[in-house]
Amino acid sequence: MALNTQYRTQEPEIMDDFSLEGEELIHALDKIAVINRLLGGNKLTLHGIKQLLKKADSSKPITIADIGCGNGDMLRMLAEYGKKQNLNFKLIGIDANAFTINYARELSKDFKNIEYVCMDIFSEDFHHLKYDIALCTLTLHHFSNQEIEKILDLLHQNAAVGIVVNDLHRSKLAYRLFEGVCFVFNLNSMSKNDGLVSILRGFKKSELVHFSKKLNLNNYSINWKWAFRYQWIISKI
Repeated sequence: MALNTQYRTQEPEIMDDFSLEGEELIHALDKIAVINRLLGGNKLTLHGIKQLLKKADSSKPITIADIGCGNGDMLRMLAEYGKKQNLNFKLIGIDANAFTINYARELSKDFKNIEYVCMDIFSEDFHHLKYDIALCTLTLHHFSNQEIEKILDLLHQNAAVGIVVNDLHRSKLAYRLFEGVCFVFNLNSMSKNDGLVSILRGFKKSELVHFSKKLNLNNYSINWKWAFRYQWIISKI
């Protein structure tokens, strides 16, 4: 089919239904985690955290909130990293899907410093949540531009150290390559559909720069990384 990647698509993803549950969702969550890990997504987010920690007092407890945490794979990786580096991480996974949160809790039962909260990020409770670093890994593309502005403005207010965004570069080549990934990893129909829609909901660098300027996020860096990702680090200090 002919692809138009000039603008972000408004097509919803199946996973955007927060009442979704069951084996198909578990399969999708696990596949997303595996693909993200293999394509360097976890390392990309960790690199951003390391950059922010250079400016922070890492001798004190560091609270990291993972917005849209999925099955918690990122937080488990951070817990293991923190342990190896003698860092006192307090890790909070936030997702609006209760089934997803319960699944993440089950997978993380051996990690005492990970807490999971079922919470809508547009709720009053989330508005008052404080943390040192906020993570948005493959999360922002689920929202409209107007919603993204609200989310980033709130995260910037409530994060003491900064924000790490790891999200998709919207491009025709990324779309075609992901069609190959679907075949190689034998993704189910939901994972395939949502993965392709995600790319079309992704970003161009100019759009991320526009968000930064509009929200007065003066201390930031935006870098393209493999595989078709943007690493957007926003520092508060």
